[in-house]
Amino acid sequence: MYVLRGGRVADVAGTREADVAVADGEVVAVGDSATVDDAVAERDAGAATEVDVGGRVVAPGLIDAHVHAMMDGRPDVSTAVSESDYAASYRAASNLEAAVQAGVTTVRDLGSRGTLALDAGEAVAAGDIDGPRVLACGRNVIMTGGHGNWFGREADGPAEVRKAAREQLKAGADVLKCMATGGVLTEGAVTGAPELTPEELAAFTDAAAPTDTPTAAHAHGEVGIKNAVEAGISSVEHGTFMDREAAEMMAERGTYWVPTASALRGIVDNGVEAGIPEDAVAKAEDAAERFDDAWDHALDAGVPIAMGTDAGTPFNFFEEIPREMAHMVDYGLSPEAALEAATVNAADLLGLDDVGRVAAGYRADLVVLDADPTEDVEAWQDPDAVFARGERVN
Repeated sequence: MYVLRGGRVADVAGTREADVAVADGEVVAVGDSATVDDAVAERDAGAATEVDVGGRVVAPGLIDAHVHAMMDGRPDVSTAVSESDYAASYRAASNLEAAVQAGVTTVRDLGSRGTLALDAGEAVAAGDIDGPRVLACGRNVIMTGGHGNWFGREADGPAEVRKAAREQLKAGADVLKCMATGGVLTEGAVTGAPELTPEELAAFTDAAAPTDTPTAAHAHGEVGIKNAVEAGISSVEHGTFMDREAAEMMAERGTYWVPTASALRGIVDNGVEAGIPEDAVAKAEDAAERFDDAWDHALDAGVPIAMGTDAGTPFNFFEEIPREMAHMVDYGLSPEAALEAATVNAADLLGLDDVGRVAAGYRADLVVLDADPTEDVEAWQDPDAVFARGERVN
């Protein structure tokens, strides 16, 4: 049991003075000293470890709704193709440890080889490796030769796409992920061009429906975005070329947008000189020119936003995930809205109803920050302490 004394609490309910008591992996009390002391006494859990957080702020741990645990931020992701599953597993373990140390307490892996991310999630839950809670899709469902074909499950036609999606569910997937358009990092793929057809996307979401499994679609171009929304996809990943009509469709249907600004920044800010393939840099630069407009359309329409980074792509490192918060503010979110995107919104998208707040009954995934993140978005960058599942990890 821990009692965090003398600080403030900040989440979507606002910022207020409060102590926080944690036991058995959950928050058991938030309030004044007397309230927390009573809760501690009722638990009869022995002596609590007191943590002085005077002058600091206790906030929920961050939720990253889009990572790739097998990737390590190298400039050319294609060089990982020939590496063994063992090497990818070691890399995933290192990435997850880096993420939780940075204050990221839940991640959603949207594509890794085989069952790598699913297995990593089980290893974290069992305490075998350190890391955030991991929800994973298994393998992306893609058209033959489509974006990410080197680690995805290729499928053509509605029947085969449905089967491919069901294979991921059989393997234990928490979410299903498909490629609705081309992408930046696959040589020869056209970034905004539709890949899976509307009929294939409908089969994909149909496969998810019986188990109410969330779905995610990689989609840069406006046609692919609209196809995904029409099919009932839960979240559009990237959405780089989103136009006004697509934004209004997403807002009307409650389709989440996971912008992954860090992915574009990592490529554009480093370029060919850093070893990123020329084809990828050219496509990223073109996408970056359209990204500002996508944000304008999304904010004007009121599209729900969940934080995600695409961590693992070039120069997009797991230890730097909190930088996405500042990127979102740069594109027009307030610090309060960025907090919402990275906590309760992301939790809602992932289907989690007990994370994202500092409140009794919620999981004890917490960070201790030097400043109020609802006022200073940079506060997320270097947490003083991190608690994951009630245990202090940093």
